[in-house]
Amino acid sequence: MTQTLDIECSTPLPASPEEVWETVTTGSGNLRWVFKMEIEPRVGGIVSRGPSTVTAWEPPHHFACLRSEDGFSALLAYRIEPRDGGSVMHTTIHREYGKPIDDLDFQRDIAEKHTNFYNHTLGQYLSHFKGRPAAFVELLAPPGSQAPDALLRLRRRLGLPDDVAEGDTVRVELPEVGPQDAVVDYLHPAFLGVRTRDGLYRFFGRNAWGWPIGVSLHLFAEGVDEAKTEQLWRTWLDEAFRPETRP
Repeated sequence: MTQTLDIECSTPLPASPEEVWETVTTGSGNLRWVFKMEIEPRVGGIVSRGPSTVTAWEPPHHFACLRSEDGFSALLAYRIEPRDGGSVMHTTIHREYGKPIDDLDFQRDIAEKHTNFYNHTLGQYLSHFKGRPAAFVELLAPPGSQAPDALLRLRRRLGLPDDVAEGDTVRVELPEVGPQDAVVDYLHPAFLGVRTRDGLYRFFGRNAWGWPIGVSLHLFAEGVDEAKTEQLWRTWLDEAFRPETRP
């Protein structure tokens, strides 16, 4: 019996369809809002993440790619249309499982919440950094970040008060640049988005699903040393989630 998972969402964006297309269908564009993903610009082209195969390529309005293996398939599609001086992007995720799985609702919850956060980040990029190239750093926090209170501990280590609200302007401590003024642009029990003058800092509280926290940095300043930045953040995360020693 085949089981399916379907997610659809529509995201208004402050950019033309051409600007949105360039951001979501190129390797350099994807670094600015989501993750490393190279795309060959043609039907039949290879998408590095998955990997998948491009099944629709109609710039600047329709992109789709499909991954299919061992009784499992996953479709990702974007439809982009002009609206009110900007655009709206309709995202579709469709997965088919060739054999029954017992955690379909769990998988749907994860995919839906991640999609919403990624698309919000796309809007933040187009609102505040449009046209600027990004350095990208991605990290996984150590196993201690699987604890139920791990994201709260991370927020406190950044310098955020417990009563912080989405939209608040805050002062944060960032490993690679020190104290910075920032805006909490996304606040959810399992996700945190912080925007500074030169970067989008994304924290994925996957401890909510029993996994370690993920961190993605989209950095728009010139001359970012990605390797050094990654090492500074890795040290910071290791210290934040160091196992407690008991006498």
